[in-house]
Amino acid sequence: MTIDPRTRIGHVHLTVSDLDRALSFYRNVLGFEVTSRYGKDAVFLSAGGYHHHIGLNTWAGRGAPQPPPGTTGLYHFAILFADRAALAAAVRSVLEHGVALEGASDHGVSEAVYLRDPDGNGIELYRDRPESEWPRGPDGSIRMHTRPLDLGALLA
Repeated sequence: MTIDPRTRIGHVHLTVSDLDRALSFYRNVLGFEVTSRYGKDAVFLSAGGYHHHIGLNTWAGRGAPQPPPGTTGLYHFAILFADRAALAAAVRSVLEHGVALEGASDHGVSEAVYLRDPDGNGIELYRDRPESEWPRGPDGSIRMHTRPLDLGALLA
């Protein structure tokens, strides 16, 4: 079986320890809009009016601990921005809110900035380069790489 190439990942749903703190981060720092609430234990957010791109819940209990480092689970999820200017605006907001960056990489096919939400979930903010600019080998295969991203140039 081969998956239909039109398939996309529709949303991510995260368990958090403090719903108000997580909501503040995703709404005020990253700019997502609340689309609905599920009682006082869950909230759904989106970009552009979609039913939800991100779900947040405290169903594991308020104050639930983060999983210990080095265990299985979510490594990160990625938020794709339409273009370089939109990515730069998001990174600017993250920095203005005092959120630390964990890294910034040029992957050839994309430019990516990495950070963590207040519950320690890994987030990649990125934009894809046009497919015509993707690095390719002699056989036409995609040759991704990880090189430092010039944050100054991105933010300029």
